[in-house]
Amino acid sequence: MEELLSQLKQYINEHLYQVIISNPRNANQILKIKIRPVLIKNELLFQVNSYIGKQVFHENLKQSDLLAKIEVWMNEDFRQLELESKEVKLTALISKKGSCTVKTKKHANTDSNESLPLEYFLHNRKKNYLLEEGKPIAFLQKLGILTAEGKIVQSKYDKWKQINRYLEFVEDVIDQFDKMETIRIVDFGCGKSYLTFVLYYYLKEVKGFQIEVTGLDLKKDVIEHCNQLAKEFSFTHLKFLHGDIASFEDSDPISMVVSLHACDTATDYAIKKAVDWDAKVIFAVPCCQHEVNNQIQNELLAPFLKYGLLKERMSALITDGIRANLLEEAGYDTQVLEFVDTTHTPKNILLRGIKRTENVSGKETGLKKATDFLSIETTLQKLI
Repeated sequence: MEELLSQLKQYINEHLYQVIISNPRNANQILKIKIRPVLIKNELLFQVNSYIGKQVFHENLKQSDLLAKIEVWMNEDFRQLELESKEVKLTALISKKGSCTVKTKKHANTDSNESLPLEYFLHNRKKNYLLEEGKPIAFLQKLGILTAEGKIVQSKYDKWKQINRYLEFVEDVIDQFDKMETIRIVDFGCGKSYLTFVLYYYLKEVKGFQIEVTGLDLKKDVIEHCNQLAKEFSFTHLKFLHGDIASFEDSDPISMVVSLHACDTATDYAIKKAVDWDAKVIFAVPCCQHEVNNQIQNELLAPFLKYGLLKERMSALITDGIRANLLEEAGYDTQVLEFVDTTHTPKNILLRGIKRTENVSGKETGLKKATDFLSIETTLQKLI
């Protein structure tokens, strides 16, 4: 263990890419820990993401505090650690008898360029994306996100980050699906379908699942274009249909429902469809939440609601809070997550619901009392 801690002290610095601590010794504890460097107010810290069940907990630590925690984790809780930095790739394994084996492989051409500022390494190092940078992917080249050499088009860098952030959320729920069964996915309000194509490619080509994906949108020209692209890319189990969410019907079981930036109450109809289908996974990124803004009234909150901007933002958050609670009541473990950075889009809340296998009937959330207090009733409340 002393050798491991000595090497970690050497390599956990501004040149670190990430650390993954895994293989827990006991079932009822943290499943996995991911660590990466962050620069906060010009101070180098290390963000620790701890995965407990379906939740992720975050904290930022100094190097000394992080090393102390890693020592405890590796002595008591975990059997494996992987570190990737600019200089090395390090793997540590703890045997059942408690002995620690450390293997280190130096990277070629690791000139550290110490003259460059810390910000360079934190913001310009190669990121560990689920879709590898520098690898040509035909449909992303056609969509103008990658060059012919597989490099990211500079003006599309935000879109590239959004794609990989989306795939991180998908990766988190992938264990809900059985590779022996066909995953049927409906993407409501798919638009130009960047993320629909990405989802199909990742699950089908990268992960090897049997899938059928249907995209639905109101714009006929967009649907025709997307079908042409699906044919061109030989995505044989991806199709696009023209229509609205409320009237869409499908008699076959649906495994996953996606609704990204569907306007106003369209998100409610998408969630209702997903619940009726008993979909295992629901992804919804709501947009343009006007309904509550037109209804909300409360004497105690009047001093805040008199300001239009505050009322609008409060109403949007309350709308998504109602949706999250209704999903809980419908038998889904639900998280409210940040989809992308607010610099990319202010509509950055993702509702992610995972169907519970136990207590499927749902649970009481106290939602009705809260909405009565605010004098509101949303479309999703009426539908469910």
